[in-house]
Amino acid sequence: MGFTGWKVEALEFFEGLEVDNSKAYWQRHKDVYDTIVRAPMEELLAELEPEFGEGRIFRPYRDVRFSRDKSPYKTAIGATVGEGYVQVDARGLAVGSGKWEMAPDQLERYRAAVAADTSGEELSRLVSAARAKKLDVHGHDVLKTAPKGYPKDHPRIELLRYKGLIAWREWPAGAWLGTKRAKDRIVGFLEQAQPLVEWLETNVGESTLPDRGRR
Repeated sequence: MGFTGWKVEALEFFEGLEVDNSKAYWQRHKDVYDTIVRAPMEELLAELEPEFGEGRIFRPYRDVRFSRDKSPYKTAIGATVGEGYVQVDARGLAVGSGKWEMAPDQLERYRAAVAADTSGEELSRLVSAARAKKLDVHGHDVLKTAPKGYPKDHPRIELLRYKGLIAWREWPAGAWLGTKRAKDRIVGFLEQAQPLVEWLETNVGESTLPDRGRR
């Protein structure tokens, strides 16, 4: 059958979950989650994998061990696809790509590459080009001032202050979300974000520190 989008019932499921985030609600609507929410995501990831890489759906359960909010369920379905991220919730579709949180060794390489003239100027051009295509490019966390060892008046101080770098775009829900046009928007975003992702892979790469996992 293939991916045909998310029906309105998927958004209604999350609307209900936001109001009643309980085990009772989840159990009553588990079949809706499996067939209307999760199944389309599985179909989407299978279609995207040949071009963009393996996909993985995140668990729907929240880790509440260190959170004051003890709500047991996430009010969105999220999945990775290669270096990208796809999310659907009651409000619509969101897609991201990049390195959301950098380990210390990644951050050191990132800042050195931003400060260097050739790689830093290239990143500035890529960020400007992505923003011109209506992609939101920003950092996971932003320092209030320049990182230690870098001048406050550096020409790329905005990028130096980031502790992660991603491209992101959101679309409010509409009839298109229940069609194959949803995949078209995701593919378009991933293609537009690819130059930025390639810069990060070349200049930052994966963490070599133990127990960090992929970022």
